[in-house]
Amino acid sequence: MNAASDHLLMGPILLPLVAASGMLLLDERRRALKSLLSLAVMAAVLAMAALLLVEGGDAAGETARVYRLGDWRAPFGIVLVADRLSALFLAMTAVVGACGLLFALARWERAGPRFHALFLLLIMGVNGALLTGDLFNLFVFFEVMLAASYALVLHGSGESRIRAGLGYITINLTASLLFLVGVALIYGVTSTLNMADLAARAPLIPAEDRWLFHVGAATLGVAFLIKSAAWPLGFWLAPTYTAASAPAAAVLAILSKVGVYVLIRQSSLVFSPLAGPSAEFGREWLVAIGVATILFGVCGMLASRELARAAAFAVVVSSGTVLAMMGSDAAGLSAALFYLVGSTLACSALFLIAEVLERGRDGGGDSHKAVFADEYRDPFEDLERNEPGLVIPTAVAALGGALVVCALMIAGLPPLAGFIGKLAMMQALVAAGRPTDWAVIAALAVSSLGAVIALGRLGVRAIWIRDESEPQLVVGAGELLGIVGLLGASLTLTVFGGAGLAYTDLTAAWLGEPAGYMSSVLTGEGR
Repeated sequence: MNAASDHLLMGPILLPLVAASGMLLLDERRRALKSLLSLAVMAAVLAMAALLLVEGGDAAGETARVYRLGDWRAPFGIVLVADRLSALFLAMTAVVGACGLLFALARWERAGPRFHALFLLLIMGVNGALLTGDLFNLFVFFEVMLAASYALVLHGSGESRIRAGLGYITINLTASLLFLVGVALIYGVTSTLNMADLAARAPLIPAEDRWLFHVGAATLGVAFLIKSAAWPLGFWLAPTYTAASAPAAAVLAILSKVGVYVLIRQSSLVFSPLAGPSAEFGREWLVAIGVATILFGVCGMLASRELARAAAFAVVVSSGTVLAMMGSDAAGLSAALFYLVGSTLACSALFLIAEVLERGRDGGGDSHKAVFADEYRDPFEDLERNEPGLVIPTAVAALGGALVVCALMIAGLPPLAGFIGKLAMMQALVAAGRPTDWAVIAALAVSSLGAVIALGRLGVRAIWIRDESEPQLVVGAGELLGIVGLLGASLTLTVFGGAGLAYTDLTAAWLGEPAGYMSSVLTGEGR
């Protein structure tokens, strides 16, 4: 039977689902009540994620927490599994979700109907995808997550959002179709969709059927690469995230990381060294795609004319970094996971900061403007406004400091956590000494340089090149709390960088020993 404490795994899924369902029965004018309910749910999810994260940091615990619905054992029943990897992504989702919600309470929740229900359904779908132990329910949670994201992308309407939203819906429906085809092929060969059971059966697949298994796995991989915004399949992300409202874009930054999570899970579990002839299937392709994704994201950042679009391409670079490190050893994967958390927090914060800085500007980012518009300005145009003694408003100064923190975190420069992650990745790659690893090192270095140039240029434009006719920046209390929360989490990761790296070291080591996950799920030895 499931222990009472194991019901904790149902909380991050059940609480948002019940709350969202209840909100559909409430009148839209009950905004205060809906806001309180949403905040309470996110606070509870954050607490549960923190508890699982702390539990995963125990070096003595080498099993996963398994919850069997209806007390049916795997692979026949539905199981939820929380290990170090899922707990890490769950905590990251909770932090970004809570801060995005705080920001939205200032004004964005009133931009369209049913915001809180959609927001909680999105969180529920992400949490379910992170905790599920089988591919079928992974598909179900993915679709719940995507359905809510469709509405959030369109939230507030507007021509640009509708155009971007339609493209986003089309590409994700295509990915979902590929997901189903891949799952069907895998089930036809192995007769199971439970991930632990799939890993156990992979080395036993007959030689004449293994090619079909690989085709199914490759089809499934393409679907996840689309959702990860990997090159050349990630063209949809920047237009969609730029057009979406700021809090929606901040939370949507998590969605691409769910695709990365599944690729890590499948690569380390189903195609582990225990998989026989299928061991490390497609891993070299993932590394090559990761390097190409980093370079594509850097080019996109350099070509961006507005901060929100640069933030969207920074999300692409973050995903590509982890994919590029999937061919590395445990030390490299650990560093990539550490960087992933810090960069995702910074990208989400950058979406919120960009919205405040661009608020009230006419034509920001219009297509007729030059890529480097500030190079074509009259050098005497801002002479009077740039006289010594010009007083910078407090809000602008604070947002400028926040922008610097985000830029340093994304670029991976000292003294923030991004530098710790990138330095650790490079050290692991140099220690491995493989010729292909130097391409990854070069891509990491280029991404740092590109992020500094792009975010520095756009930051100067947003902070210093402001017209007197533009309205004064006003930051609401909720907006400020949302931004401060994300930056605070980033700085906490920096201050406790040693503990963070120790956790990701344990996570990478756990992923390198898939027998522990399989035993926890299939034999019922999980906590």
